[in-house]
Amino acid sequence: MARLARLYAPRIAQLVHAKLIHPFSTAPNSGQLMSQVQTWLSELVITHKVALHGWILLDDGIFLLATPANEQGVARVMQSIGRNLAATMRSGPVFAGRYHSALLEPGQWVIPALVWIEACVGRSKGLDAPELWPWSSAGIHTGASMGSVAWLTDHEDYWQTGNTPFDRQARYKEKFQEGLSMNEMGQIGAALSGQWALGGEAFLQSLSVNASRRVIPGKRGRPHKIQSGTKTATQEK
Repeated sequence: MARLARLYAPRIAQLVHAKLIHPFSTAPNSGQLMSQVQTWLSELVITHKVALHGWILLDDGIFLLATPANEQGVARVMQSIGRNLAATMRSGPVFAGRYHSALLEPGQWVIPALVWIEACVGRSKGLDAPELWPWSSAGIHTGASMGSVAWLTDHEDYWQTGNTPFDRQARYKEKFQEGLSMNEMGQIGAALSGQWALGGEAFLQSLSVNASRRVIPGKRGRPHKIQSGTKTATQEK
């Protein structure tokens, strides 16, 4: 089966996941390496004009929520991280295949996707306070860590949660601690795994006009054939 082309649409946020072949924990100084990857990320999103809305580094992968300025932005960021990691770890390829990405409807799925990635360390490692994970944007969004970083660009949906930084952090923290429903998590996971767009029917229809390829899976199976001995209504007239 031919692999899908990258799904891209102008000014639409992407949820991105790259799975590592060799977990960070296999490196002698895994924490230091993860901090280095975070530094590379901070530089690369600026270089390639990618608005980074959220991120998390896990032992076995990298998750991003970002809006690139052009179709190649995210790919160039991930390729550069891969090359830097390969040179540092000296282990050959570092990613298990191509990264996966999904497009998200603004006003509907951006905040849930942000919660999904920033809280995933709690699901994978059973941490009671995932907002304190040092290789993540969760602390910035919830107010658990002081200050901000210049290379993090809050999405408009996050800005709409409050009038001041403290309001936004408080509102987001409520959503973060509340968590997502099983249905929400399932839909996000399915869209990312399949590399499709996630949103309502109107959004998907409008997106299909500008997207780089189809935005939802096609119907399975072949079209029904008309039997040779069966006349259609047009043929009978």
